[in-house]
Amino acid sequence: MGAVTPKRRFGRVVARVPVVRGWSRPAAEPHIDTAPRPYDTRVSFKDPSLRRSLSLFRAFMREQDDPEGCYSLLARDAVDQVEAYDRAVAGRVVVDVGGGSGYFTEEFRRRGAFAYLFEPDLRELGKKPPDGAVIADGYLLPLADGVADVAFSSNVLEHVADPQTFLSELVRVTRPGGLIYVSFTNWLSPWGGHEWAPWHYFGAERARARYRRRTGKDAKHTLGENLFPVHIGTTLRQVRARDDVRIVSARSRYWPFLTEAVVKAPVLREFATWNLLLILRRCPE
Repeated sequence: MGAVTPKRRFGRVVARVPVVRGWSRPAAEPHIDTAPRPYDTRVSFKDPSLRRSLSLFRAFMREQDDPEGCYSLLARDAVDQVEAYDRAVAGRVVVDVGGGSGYFTEEFRRRGAFAYLFEPDLRELGKKPPDGAVIADGYLLPLADGVADVAFSSNVLEHVADPQTFLSELVRVTRPGGLIYVSFTNWLSPWGGHEWAPWHYFGAERARARYRRRTGKDAKHTLGENLFPVHIGTTLRQVRARDDVRIVSARSRYWPFLTEAVVKAPVLREFATWNLLLILRRCPE
């Protein structure tokens, strides 16, 4: 299982709304929505389990037919993970960078967070984006330093040409002690080629050509344009070399077991992890 919400490469800022540099925490308490949600509430996503993984896999298989159910499920899973590593998000400021049509932002808001979506591509926002969504560059967010309690990015890193600059921007907008949630589909995972996986193992152009022959249309992703080969080993070394964050956890996002052990095995992790989840903590200044 890999990136299920493809993102375009981050480019220039197209528009900005009042969530800009100098913006401060809202004074009013957010509304917490307790209405029933369109997913199986019997499944707990805070801890690895076979049941959780199977639920996510079944949702991914129905993604084309039921995107609402699929992405709502994934959003609940991700926010559960944030809360498991930190604490309840109610009343906290969350910055969702590259969140597409806003499923993650909406789930954060349902739990009482002050959540804001920053998305570089207007087309990815869909017909009804969350209120206050910002069309903005992931390399240069229109936010003051340290404004977020949680910086959140799900399945975006493999879609940016400069992952380290993107990560630096997530760190910049997070307050000291704040949490940074980053997941991405590594290139050598079975899902690394996205819609033309697993044929990317035989070369990107060959895989794209096969996709075109099979579907009669061009693939959404092009290597070097909106999809880039990001590797786990390289990413971990770069993050460990930073002095402004520490790694809380580096684990396979969807595995039901051995979530951290598989990431510790060089070479094997590049194929077996599928999707890497990095939980980072902003260091005190």
